[in-house]
Amino acid sequence: MSNNQADYFQLFNLPEQYAIDVKLLEANFRKIQSASHPDRFVNAPASEKLASMQQATLSNEAYGTLKNPARRAKYLLERRGIDAVADTNTALPMDFLMQQMEWREQLDDAKQAKDIESLERLYLQLRAEAKAMEANLGELFDVTKDDVAATELTRKLIFIDKVCADIQQAIEYLD
Repeated sequence: MSNNQADYFQLFNLPEQYAIDVKLLEANFRKIQSASHPDRFVNAPASEKLASMQQATLSNEAYGTLKNPARRAKYLLERRGIDAVADTNTALPMDFLMQQMEWREQLDDAKQAKDIESLERLYLQLRAEAKAMEANLGELFDVTKDDVAATELTRKLIFIDKVCADIQQAIEYLD
């Protein structure tokens, strides 16, 4: 990660760790949004308007990253020089690959059958799986500092997030 890139944790006055105080994140985000709101810069010079717009854009990106557990994990790994989704970093255990295929088949079958109930059940199952992974990531990042295991678990979580987004899209389409 380049040194000139903003530190999202520092921006929101949070310790650089996986387990964060989401309420503090939200409060600090609102403060930054309020301070950089365009209405405050109506009569300001163009350079100040631009700076406030850049600050608002940065805080939106940082907030979205830190609020989402998978994106926060990926960001923490990037800060440690690890690209969780690099082409060289794709090996996942066979049991998880088999599980992925099973989830995808369930998703496809439910979509074909226009079965919203099955889609919702699959979504809840995956969210429960993700919650367990998120708890485990807190341990791996903040306690044992096991970047190798954290990287693998982050990739799994990113995959689950993607399937959950696909399920939500399917439900919206069928609704």
